[in-house]
Amino acid sequence: MSNRIGGLSGPSVKPIAVRCVYEIYERVELPIIGCGGIVNWCDAVEFILAGATAIQIGTAVSTKGPDIFSSIAHGVDNYLKSKGFRNIGEIVGLSHRK
Repeated sequence: MSNRIGGLSGPSVKPIAVRCVYEIYERVELPIIGCGGIVNWCDAVEFILAGATAIQIGTAVSTKGPDIFSSIAHGVDNYLKSKGFRNIGEIVGLSHRK
């Protein structure tokens, strides 16, 4: 390890990261980038529903390769179509609405 200490990343941080996005969304009116443990389209949708306007994919690139980007994009697109949404903006923060 070049920086002499380790870190924690990937799927193990996802529950905490989603919670952070959810809580931040309730307190600010700024775009939020969701990151931490996104390895498939379901993870991406979960972050967006919590309030992320964009997502970051890190560890999954090294474990699944660069095709992960198109895989997630297609999965999210199929989700939107299956639920009758016109665009991704319609689901940003949807879990906050009653």
